[in-house]
Amino acid sequence: MNDLMPEVSAWYQDVVSGSLFEVVALDEQSGTIEYQLVDGAVGEYEITAWKDLYLVAAEAPEDWRSPFELNNEDQVYNDQTLVPENFSGVLSELEPDPSDFGDDYQIL
Repeated sequence: MNDLMPEVSAWYQDVVSGSLFEVVALDEQSGTIEYQLVDGAVGEYEITAWKDLYLVAAEAPEDWRSPFELNNEDQVYNDQTLVPENFSGVLSELEPDPSDFGDDYQIL
């Protein structure tokens, strides 16, 4: 049995199976704890089942992003957004050409 309280974004290791996982959500209404294994598989524990597991707190593994094909440049929030100084640039200086619709059309 464990005395660890589940925390979202915390990593745990099941001593019996050796599986390493991250808690991704807690649902107090349904009494469930959602987790994600290192290989990307998602699962769910009942709170009563959580207390019966033999768990230890763990550090996030170095390669935890590999199943998702993420690298160090992939970030949730990327502040390196390119914003031009002048949105219109040269195009704002162009004059539209008058349209010639031929003899069949008249502009009213």
